[in-house]
Amino acid sequence: MAAGGKKLRNRMADDAMISTMKTDMGGSGSWESGYALITGASSGIGEAFARALARRGQALILSARSEEKLHSLATELRQGGCEVEVCAADLAHADGAFSLRRRVEEKGWGVSLLINNAGFGSGGDFASLALEDELAMIQLNISSLVELTHWQLQRLRANGGNGQGAGRSGGSQPRGAIINVASVAGFQPVPYMATYASTKAFVLNFSWALWRENRDEGVHVMALCPGTTRTNFFQRAGIQERHFFSLTPEAVVDLCLRGLKRQQPVVITGWANRLSVASQRLARRNWVVNAAAGFVREATLDKTAGVK
Repeated sequence: MAAGGKKLRNRMADDAMISTMKTDMGGSGSWESGYALITGASSGIGEAFARALARRGQALILSARSEEKLHSLATELRQGGCEVEVCAADLAHADGAFSLRRRVEEKGWGVSLLINNAGFGSGGDFASLALEDELAMIQLNISSLVELTHWQLQRLRANGGNGQGAGRSGGSQPRGAIINVASVAGFQPVPYMATYASTKAFVLNFSWALWRENRDEGVHVMALCPGTTRTNFFQRAGIQERHFFSLTPEAVVDLCLRGLKRQQPVVITGWANRLSVASQRLARRNWVVNAAAGFVREATLDKTAGVK
């Protein structure tokens, strides 16, 4: 207990130190005026975000576990004239988010757009899955996301977000923005992906609540809820990939950025996913759970977890 308490005190002291550092938030511009910090940027939706924002000329900070993949992507994007920084971090580790934000603070990179995209899932009967993988999933999908979101909100609001009038749809563009990647799985319980769906339900409701708390503070918070997307997520989660009604990562990102421009609190990608979410509200809960159980159990290949 003594060692743990000392570690906590040291971290709190470091936290207090970096929070006093000056950071340029890009003047009085919008969320496009500073850096976009993207977690899980080495592949899939995160990589698609990086490419889309690079085409718009936004400076980027790319983060993921694989530093090699990040540098490869950064080199390619820099050839197109984009300013790109790389900051590898393992957000499934308890100190991962702290290490990432400390590096950003020390470098003085003013982040106006945070995209919490890093996450992973697992498929199988919960009691048969490795507990350490499920706890790592909660750390990555929830705890690190909460820590980075809290950090970014404090920075944005301390640097002029307050009173800038992010407001409701149709108002001026917000000074800063946060995109938390949830999932359509977050709208319902999903047997055989129980932990994953529950973490995404948290992200969805957390983001919706923060949208309301910050909509008059010059900061826009939104949840992105993709359905089946053509990434390696299902393979790594040990689940058979289903391609019907699936979207490319590029299409998901395009819909998300359109929604961000309109200051939507939640973006559900694809008409089939929107229809599915709407129909769940009309059906009995046990019917929805049983249908999800049959679909996922059939698609489960093994009991391994995968990280993107």
